[in-house]
Amino acid sequence: MTESSEPLATRTDGPADATAVLILAHGAGAAMDTPFMDAFAQGVAEAGIRCVRLEFPYMAARRSGGRRPPDREPVLRTTWHQAITQVSETLTPRQQLFIGGKSMGGRIASLIAAEQQAARPIAGLVCLGYPFHPPGKPQATRIAHLEDIATPTLIVQGERDPFGSRAEVAEYRLSPQVRLHWLTDGEHSFKPRKKSGATEEGNLREGVAAVVAFCQSLLRR
Repeated sequence: MTESSEPLATRTDGPADATAVLILAHGAGAAMDTPFMDAFAQGVAEAGIRCVRLEFPYMAARRSGGRRPPDREPVLRTTWHQAITQVSETLTPRQQLFIGGKSMGGRIASLIAAEQQAARPIAGLVCLGYPFHPPGKPQATRIAHLEDIATPTLIVQGERDPFGSRAEVAEYRLSPQVRLHWLTDGEHSFKPRKKSGATEEGNLREGVAAVVAFCQSLLRR
């Protein structure tokens, strides 16, 4: 599939001269400007990381009215490659590129990172609520490429995520390059139950801090 000549729908937060630049894609059911995406994009931007939010074509089309299902995987992959090319053209040699996203957006980013055939070398991968398997179908895992991925990877995951809980993921044999950061009692969007003593705001802040620390740890000195 060829790349479109049309610019992608994006939104940018953070300093233009930041050493770390993170492209962040949304999940299957919600756009790039949800409170969840705002929290992470604005949070890492405040820490000095430039965050470029990517919106897939089907979600951009929804803004004009009507419901469209998520694009098929080849379109999602092509969109990611186009985004990397588009952003890379704006970067200086000293800037390092990170990619990632929420749920589906992060899963497709992980496939691109595992290939490492993008227009620019990828310094690291960030997945927020990785869909290790469909809810209720723990045998249908989506982890084959994560077992030997060479790209440094951070997965921020809620402990009781129905797409992959802490107990389930503990049984997986993931690459040594994969780091897991667990958020207390969080579900797929990191919201905990009241009885846990944790809060959604606290989990989001902790998730942002984990992403910032991960990116900073990989920057060239």
